[in-house]
Amino acid sequence: MILEDRVAIITAAGSGIGRGGAEIMGREGAIVIATDLKAERAEETAASIRNAGGRAEGLALDVTNDAAVEALVADIARRHGRIDILHNHAGIQVEGSLEQVPATGLDDSYRVNVRAHFVAAKAVLPHMKRQGKGVIINTSSNSGVFFDKGMLAYITSKTAVIAMTRQMALDYGPDNIRVNALCPGWVDTPFNDPYIRQMGGRGAIDAYVKDKIPMGRWASVAEIAESILYLASDRSSYMTGHALVIDGGESIA
Repeated sequence: MILEDRVAIITAAGSGIGRGGAEIMGREGAIVIATDLKAERAEETAASIRNAGGRAEGLALDVTNDAAVEALVADIARRHGRIDILHNHAGIQVEGSLEQVPATGLDDSYRVNVRAHFVAAKAVLPHMKRQGKGVIINTSSNSGVFFDKGMLAYITSKTAVIAMTRQMALDYGPDNIRVNALCPGWVDTPFNDPYIRQMGGRGAIDAYVKDKIPMGRWASVAEIAESILYLASDRSSYMTGHALVIDGGESIA
């Protein structure tokens, strides 16, 4: 198992891509700390990992509460002695153009999609520096590498995640801490509901996916989870500061 005994913290691990990433890390031997805003969802993910023979615990976490994030990281480091992997996955979608998005919508996007990643990374950094190694994965989106209509707040925040990731990678490469951005495209999870509304409903988005994405289909959670495993493991040991796009070719179409 390629993540044997590594301690991994995942935010928004209660469903979708977050759960898929947590489960594949557990399958590969990691000690998984699955967190989610809803405690029951975090525990469902942890139970799934344990039922498959892995090690995991599920904990409630509001990533916008700095003190809670810092306390959780400190507790995990104290109990497990190390933190090897942080996957900052929590995020929100706020749809709309400049005329449609209130300033609070931009603030909310930045607070969850960018600032929360910053706070968690800052919290794990001393532990990773002390142990001389670590991996941080910040979830962005393929919306962080190309532009689309009507998603101003989301695209702005996801572009910022990539810039922040690259700067972290530059600053902490000498400490053997790798920082990369995960940039998924269309993955069929409830997270897409705001964008689906923006596009005019499920039928419209299915037609878009078929017509505009070169591979002509949605990604599965399992496909994105494989990319998470790659970034978290030594298989990507010489990769840092990279925005890994997994979108069926949408961003080049």
